Amino acid sequence: MSVTVRVPAKVNVQLGVGAARPDGYHDLANVFLAVGLYDEITVTPADELRVTCEGPDADQVPLDRTNLAARAAEALAARYGLSPGVHIHIAKDIPVAGGMAGGSADGAGALVACDALWGTGASRDELLGICAELGSDVPFSLAGGAALGIGRGEQLTPLEVGGTFHWVFAMAGRGLSTPAVFREFDRLGEGTDIPEPVASGELLAALAKGDPDALAAAVSNDLQPAALSLFPELAGTLAAGRAAGALTALVSGSGPTTAFLVRGPEAAAAVAQALLASGTCRTVRTASGPAPGATIVDASETVPGR
Repeated sequence: MSVTVRVPAKVNVQLGVGAARPDGYHDLANVFLAVGLYDEITVTPADELRVTCEGPDADQVPLDRTNLAARAAEALAARYGLSPGVHIHIAKDIPVAGGMAGGSADGAGALVACDALWGTGASRDELLGICAELGSDVPFSLAGGAALGIGRGEQLTPLEVGGTFHWVFAMAGRGLSTPAVFREFDRLGEGTDIPEPVASGELLAALAKGDPDALAAAVSNDLQPAALSLFPELAGTLAAGRAAGALTALVSGSGPTTAFLVRGPEAAAAVAQALLASGTCRTVRTASGPAPGATIVDASETVPGR
């Protein structure tokens, strides 16, 4: 008996960040777009909860109870009075510590997989609520597509997307800590009036029309200056992608992955080749979006579930 769930990466086409709240979080206007880089999470019954991982940079993935996949299994089991005895195997293809919500994807994937394996019958809203308890990006990893996230980013409104957007992603030689980037954001903004974040009307219209030129003109990331302050070399990667013909370039989320919007697959291949040749990044990937959220791709016929 096993269940396998595929979960996408994300790129933030807008990441508006407000001032730090009393609880330490920041209000966000976070426009997510799921893209076709996936982790696959397989769960099987076991005597005790354990996590294994394979794939690029798997050695950087925690295998203890701090892993969001393990926390998701424990949260669902506790809600339904079940034992969290399950083996969670992560086949990782989303960059680790890259600002593309790989850990959040694993949490959402494990939650959906355990729900199916255990036959809990949890509603989608209930699963999304557990996701929000696990982390700000986890609900979108479950939902996929495109969405506006407000609050900490966990309060989602689905967005219309009128076409396919093509991207190149450049992976850096080291990671960046999301909390460290937010701390640097606070430091850089100290003494200034930081406005409440709001979604860009121009950006939402560009998504709805499927217009890459309009989207390129509207993307923004309020965390980018903080990421560049902590990792100045990323400026060279951004410049190399723009010089190669990308419509726009930005840091993905808290970084250090950089994202380049292009017109189509041929342009993606050309920009990817130029980025690799520039020597400013470790590796590159191409993907398009929107992509579906957490999806069961394999399950035993004897496993109850939706």
